[in-house]
Amino acid sequence: MLAVLACPFVLATGWFAYQMRPGSAGKAVTIGITKDMGTSEVADLLAKKGVIDSALAFNVWATFAGSGPYDEGSYRLHQGQGVRSALSVLKAGQQVAAVPDVKLFLPPGLTNAQIAERVGQIPGRSAAKFLAVVNSNTIRSKYQPPDVTSLEGLLFPDTYFVGAREREDAIARRLVARFDEIGDKIGLGNAQNLTPYQTVVVASLIQTEAKLAEDAPLISAVIRNRIRDGMQLQVDATLCYAKGGCPPAPTNADKAIDSPYNTYKIAGLPPTPIASVTEAALVAALNPTAVPYKFYVVSDASGKHAFATTLAEHNRNVAAARAKGLL
Repeated sequence: MLAVLACPFVLATGWFAYQMRPGSAGKAVTIGITKDMGTSEVADLLAKKGVIDSALAFNVWATFAGSGPYDEGSYRLHQGQGVRSALSVLKAGQQVAAVPDVKLFLPPGLTNAQIAERVGQIPGRSAAKFLAVVNSNTIRSKYQPPDVTSLEGLLFPDTYFVGAREREDAIARRLVARFDEIGDKIGLGNAQNLTPYQTVVVASLIQTEAKLAEDAPLISAVIRNRIRDGMQLQVDATLCYAKGGCPPAPTNADKAIDSPYNTYKIAGLPPTPIASVTEAALVAALNPTAVPYKFYVVSDASGKHAFATTLAEHNRNVAAARAKGLL
């Protein structure tokens, strides 16, 4: 009878002794401990990662050893390391320096291909993979029409901090989510006379043409007035997009390029935005100044534009710009 009563105790002792056996140096794993994690949560994490066989044995030994709570941070351990060895590592404190986030600066006016190049400069990230994700139509903006598969102009320019485990698809989702957030903030869904998406297209033209903030709503007015009157937009920035980028500056020969983005040949807006846009450009596209202007040309070295209602006025402004060496 004594032997029967002692059997469970012997088995439990044997099991616990087995759990306390020396571990092995299996595959390296990194675990992260946060300040709100208790000993049992740490034990569960170690068991899940294969560092120990039993969370119960870890809890019992940690209680016996008076161990815990553990310092917040990242720890490098090994699968099969065992309870005693794992506990020693945790008691010693953080073993692996946290990998800092990498800054990703995206100025406005970039194409998706140019954004991909910047993402590709982050260690461990690929420009090709990012561009493939962007072009896959698996990530979409709420302001993207059903028949549009391009995210051009829908990746918001900003400064982002990319985490060590944040892959290309996650980065793309953040950029689109940020664009949608800004669109909601300014009431893009309430665009008048143009659809929200067409408004983004207009914003991309403003973004690439306006050098000064004060000119943006005036350029917006020129674009709206030309669309209203059935005039070709004749925006040089669309030639840059059609020919694969500038410099060099567009020439008269470029105006003959056969492209849906060549606004010297097509009527109306190009099929997609041509660059990433700021909140200010979107606001200008939503709120053109109430002026009759239909033409503009650079008028001084600061990038300021001169605006005109008639072609004769515009020709005089062009002649003045040439006399200053601006054209």
